[in-house]
Amino acid sequence: MNTEEIIRRALLNIGKKSPFYYYVLLGMKIIPSDSIKNLKISFSSTGDVMLLFNPKSFEEKPLRMVEALLLHEVMHIVLQHFRIKPKNERDRKIWDLAMDAAINQYIPELAAFGVPLDVLVKENHAVDNDKLFVLPPEWMMFENAEAYHKWILEEMERLGRYDVEAVAEFRENVDDHSGLMEEDVPIEMILELTKDRTKKAFNLFGDTLPSGIKREVHLLLENPELDWKTLLRRFFGVSIKADRYSTPLKPNRRYDYLPGWRNEYLPKVAVVIDTSGSIVEKELNKFITELERIVDILGEEIWLIQVDKSITSVVKYRAGNWKDLNIVGGGSTDLQPAVDYSERILRVEGTVVFTDGHVDVPVARRRILFVLSKFHNEDFQEEARKMYGKESVVVLS
Repeated sequence: MNTEEIIRRALLNIGKKSPFYYYVLLGMKIIPSDSIKNLKISFSSTGDVMLLFNPKSFEEKPLRMVEALLLHEVMHIVLQHFRIKPKNERDRKIWDLAMDAAINQYIPELAAFGVPLDVLVKENHAVDNDKLFVLPPEWMMFENAEAYHKWILEEMERLGRYDVEAVAEFRENVDDHSGLMEEDVPIEMILELTKDRTKKAFNLFGDTLPSGIKREVHLLLENPELDWKTLLRRFFGVSIKADRYSTPLKPNRRYDYLPGWRNEYLPKVAVVIDTSGSIVEKELNKFITELERIVDILGEEIWLIQVDKSITSVVKYRAGNWKDLNIVGGGSTDLQPAVDYSERILRVEGTVVFTDGHVDVPVARRRILFVLSKFHNEDFQEEARKMYGKESVVVLS
């Protein structure tokens, strides 16, 4: 078969097995290039997502392997790996391994020839992404690139060795991720180019995805629904971080004769998420999307409390931590222990509670804001507004 026929058949087969990825692939320009060894994603300045491939390399591969490699590349786009910004060249090489480990575990043809990350780090060698492929450690399956990147760094530190340069040299140009981290094209533009088509594919075929991928894609695509900047201003009655005012009471660091600047900050906040059995996965995903927006606006860590009939988890939460968040719960519901813990132990100024309202309204002694899911209990909404005022409750559509 010639290269065009190989690509055509590979795309048709992907369409039969994975209509979601097929739909996303159809939005890319698939272009032959002799200047790369295997495959490469790139973004043009005119707004095209390009998948470059080496025709000679594809002619030598079985059709199922071509399908697997195409699927691997499109998953980099779907999982928005182009948003990853390595600190330096060494960090980029570590990210290369982490991103591939996050993807290959979902592709049987690549997983069949996989070598776990822990073996690679321990034995100080790499895979070529041509005959051997990187996989996660066996005890750490179905995590994302961020989790594997963190593990690699910790394991390298523990062992005190891992020759990243040798690994990178061995992998050079085999699976080129440099296009994913293209600095000449703004991230906002790349996100706009890819997100719309991925979202359409998800709406049409999202139910066909494995549960781990499905949740991650949903959270990457979901936009916050509420105007949290306004809500938090009303909630606390003070300015949000980044509101600055000049004051003669604080010296200017650069010019002695000018007044300095002071920032105003929101008081500490805790977020409570109801993880009881009445909360479905779609509602939890909505809650976490809104949680991300809160943290993004505050610009700092907040306390996150999970609760069903009792507190199941209390952690410091930072933007992006949803990737590593373990949801704990599933029983009956009682919000009071979480509100008491927030006020008495954490001593925060205010508590934001995400719930469906199929529970008694808790008693709060400080500021409280209830965020109700679409399928909420109307009686809870009415009772909460009587107790704490109309602006104490907002509802997600």
